[in-house]
Amino acid sequence: MTTLGTPLSPSATRVMLLGSGELGKEVLIALQRLGVETIAVDRYENAPGQQVAHHARTITMSDPVQLRALIEAEKPDLIVPEIEAIATPVLEALEAEGKVRCIPTARAARLTMDREGIRRLAAETLGLPTSPYKFCDSLAELQAAIDAGIGYPCIVKPVMSSSGKGQSKIDGPADVQKAWDYAMAGGRVGPGRVIVEGFIDFDYEITQLTVRAVGESGQVETFFCDPIGHVQVSGDYVESWQPHPMSPAALAESRRVAKAVTDNLGGQGLFGVELFVKGDQVWFSEVSPRPHDTGMVTMITQWQNEFELHARAILGLPVDTSLKSPGASAVIYGGVDATGIVFDGVADAMRVPNSEIRLFGKPESFVKRRMGVALVHDADVETARTQAKLAASKVKPRKA
Repeated sequence: MTTLGTPLSPSATRVMLLGSGELGKEVLIALQRLGVETIAVDRYENAPGQQVAHHARTITMSDPVQLRALIEAEKPDLIVPEIEAIATPVLEALEAEGKVRCIPTARAARLTMDREGIRRLAAETLGLPTSPYKFCDSLAELQAAIDAGIGYPCIVKPVMSSSGKGQSKIDGPADVQKAWDYAMAGGRVGPGRVIVEGFIDFDYEITQLTVRAVGESGQVETFFCDPIGHVQVSGDYVESWQPHPMSPAALAESRRVAKAVTDNLGGQGLFGVELFVKGDQVWFSEVSPRPHDTGMVTMITQWQNEFELHARAILGLPVDTSLKSPGASAVIYGGVDATGIVFDGVADAMRVPNSEIRLFGKPESFVKRRMGVALVHDADVETARTQAKLAASKVKPRKA
């Protein structure tokens, strides 16, 4: 798709996003800059992406009847899943019927929406190094898996969740019940199945943004961004930076693993591949077939950020993954449970040298909900990290 139409006309190129949070919002902005007509779908009204799209639709995306009806009514040229809780069998059926093209593919959306599909693909089909793991359907199975070889410490996650929800570390037998209950509460589609993973004593973890886009040859090629380092607390990203220093061997292995997974998933678009690294060893953790929360740092570090790369790749346009400047990001949390909050200190935050602030416009705040992000560029990554956290700390959300 290299011919682009005019929005709100019969020639329009129409793209539907399934999920319209802060990441989707930036993808929508990138698409609109290319003259694409956008349809933002979410489970609640006035989601961040719905505030900037041409059309806003609110449905339960995990409901196959609602999802099929909406797609058949809107007739988008492309469907871009931005979250996990989607009735992916509908996407596979519609793609098989030739009614729609799903990004990167409907199969990739299905495999990556739950941790079981993608982990079995990586470990059992592709033979990539991963942590030891088991899937469990009950507290008894979880305890048995730990006792049978996973051991302590270990990590428990719902098979389908986002942003670390329901994820916890188990240090001993006293933590098992609590971890099970937390996973049941944090899953995207309610109680069910978990993955328990043996703990890897890694030096650091990175996100390897990997782009499948049309190259100069006219064929789909693989492009890599510089590695992104990040800190997670309870599985949720709190800061990231780019580039993360790596040995040449570790970087080459990271890209080999990322390419193997994304080649198998196929299609076009940007993928966020999460990896654990110790010395020159690399283990696959997870992959998202869409922009990654840790990749928000690219809004200040790259000539084309991850959202622009995703938009270009899915439309068949050229991409440039080169770095503009080292930099860092730090999350701004809601701090309060309230609707329609206000933010003090934004001017003070912006006085931090080389900084930018993004407020997402989420209509409802929670104490630990991500409501914005501070971004800083600096020739020195560690300076950028310090300054990004400083800028984020100056933004003070409160009840209106």
